[in-house]
Amino acid sequence: MRRCDWATTEPNISYHDEEWGVPQHDDRRLFEFLVLEGAQAGLSWETILKKRDSYRAAFSDFEPGAVARFTAKRIEKLLANPGIIRNRLKIEAAVQNARSYLNVQAEFGSLDAYLWSFVGGHAIQNRWKDHHDLPAKTAESEAMSRDLTRRGFKFVGPTICYALMQAVGMVNDHLTYCFRYEKIKKMR
Repeated sequence: MRRCDWATTEPNISYHDEEWGVPQHDDRRLFEFLVLEGAQAGLSWETILKKRDSYRAAFSDFEPGAVARFTAKRIEKLLANPGIIRNRLKIEAAVQNARSYLNVQAEFGSLDAYLWSFVGGHAIQNRWKDHHDLPAKTAESEAMSRDLTRRGFKFVGPTICYALMQAVGMVNDHLTYCFRYEKIKKMR
């Protein structure tokens, strides 16, 4: 059974086999990935996966309304939490992103409808044969980044947006030889 090249050790293997690239339409899960992808900037995804449970506990199980109400005192408490990435800008970005999320939800009905609009509501089915072929960003991720930024979101550059798109199945970037490629291709 062949996997994408990056899934060689745990927790990456389980994440690859069970979650990565599966089309996600649940707003809370989409918000979770938005926060985690921002936290990952400059770090390995493996580091974030190992801290994921701590993030869920620290960020109210990624309930955007609760995170949007975090105060300066709560942010200070998070800065002392060894279970998460203790970067003030990333923590403040998560809180700001929750507030921006609420505005997007009010305007579009859901984060799902908003994010998936950047790919026309359907996953892009790529056919990469080698991991070196995968782009770091695309026209869609650049458009998403610009619009998220315009709406007040932080840590949403085009590369972070593309990683988000990969994670939540907006693009199928499993390599064509990967056992997950065809399974993901059939999902909506």
